[in-house]
Amino acid sequence: MIDLYPPAEPYDKGLLDVGDGNLVYWETCGNPAGKPAVMLHGGPGQGCTPGMRRMFDPARYRAVLFDQRGCGRSTPHASDPATDMRHNKTDHLVADMERLREHLGIERWLVTGGSWGTTLALAYAERFPERVTEIVVSAISTTRPSEIDWLYHGAGRFFPEEWDRFRGDLSGDLVAAYARLLEDPDPRVRIEAARSWCRWEDTVLLLEPDATVHNGPIGEWELALARIVTHYYSHAGWLEPGALIRDAGLLRDIPGVLIHGRRDLSCPVDTAWELARAWPGAELLIDDDSGHHSSDVKRAWKLAALDRFASS
Repeated sequence: MIDLYPPAEPYDKGLLDVGDGNLVYWETCGNPAGKPAVMLHGGPGQGCTPGMRRMFDPARYRAVLFDQRGCGRSTPHASDPATDMRHNKTDHLVADMERLREHLGIERWLVTGGSWGTTLALAYAERFPERVTEIVVSAISTTRPSEIDWLYHGAGRFFPEEWDRFRGDLSGDLVAAYARLLEDPDPRVRIEAARSWCRWEDTVLLLEPDATVHNGPIGEWELALARIVTHYYSHAGWLEPGALIRDAGLLRDIPGVLIHGRRDLSCPVDTAWELARAWPGAELLIDDDSGHHSSDVKRAWKLAALDRFASS
C-alpha cells in the first residue's frame, strides 16, 4: 500500500459567491507560501473528500480543493429538486475556477484531478493556459459523445444482465431518459432513478479489485451525483465533440502527466492515448493491471509527478 501524506485539515475555507445564486465551497491546506495547486473532483457531482488533501506534500504545496456547483458543501444542492440546473454547465465551472483563483490571490497554479476532473482540467487549461503551471490527471476522460455512449450503452456487453436492468423500459438515449427521470416531481421516481443509475456506475467497475455495488439507502449525495452526471452527460458537457483533444496543442508549453489503467472499462485507454498524441510533450503512463479506481501504481505515479513539480 502506497503511503500518502498524513491527514490534513484546512487552514482556511469559505463559500465563494460565483453568481446565479450559487455559493461554492472551497478550502486550502498545506503551506500558505507553497506552490499553488487545485484539485478537481470527478463525477461530475462527487464533491471533494478529505483523502484528496493527502496527495500534496503539506510542506511544499498550497492545495486548493472545492466542491463544484450543486454538490458537496456548495449550495444550492442538486439533491433539492428546486435547484435550478440551468446555471450549472462546464463554462460555469471554468469561470468558477478563475473566480476562485482570483479570490485567493493566486497568479498560476498546478491543476490535477481524475475522470470528469480531467475534462474540467483540460477545459480550464485550454481556456486559460497562462494560468496553469502543470497538469497531472488520471482516469482520462474528455466527455465526448462516443465516450458517453460507450459507458452507458457499449459497456453493457460485459454485463448484459445488469445493463438490461439499467435500461428497464427505457429506449433510445438512456442518459437523457435518466436525466428526465431525475427531474420528475415524484420523489419516489427520482430516488429509484438515482438508485439504478448509481448501481450501473458501480457495475461497470466490478472487474476491478475490491469493487462493490452500492446497496445502501439513497441520500442527498447519490441524488445530487445522479442528477448532475445525467445533466452534464445528456449534453456531452456542452463541449464541441472532440474539441478538448483537437485543441490540446494549446497546452504545448504546459508540462503534463497522464495516468491511466489499461483495464479501465469506464474510460477506455484510447482516449488517453489520443490526448497524449495531440498534446506536445505530455507524458502518458499506462499501468496494465489498473482500472478506473486508484491503485498503488497509479497513486505512486501521481505522487511522484506532484513531488517532482512541487519545486518547479
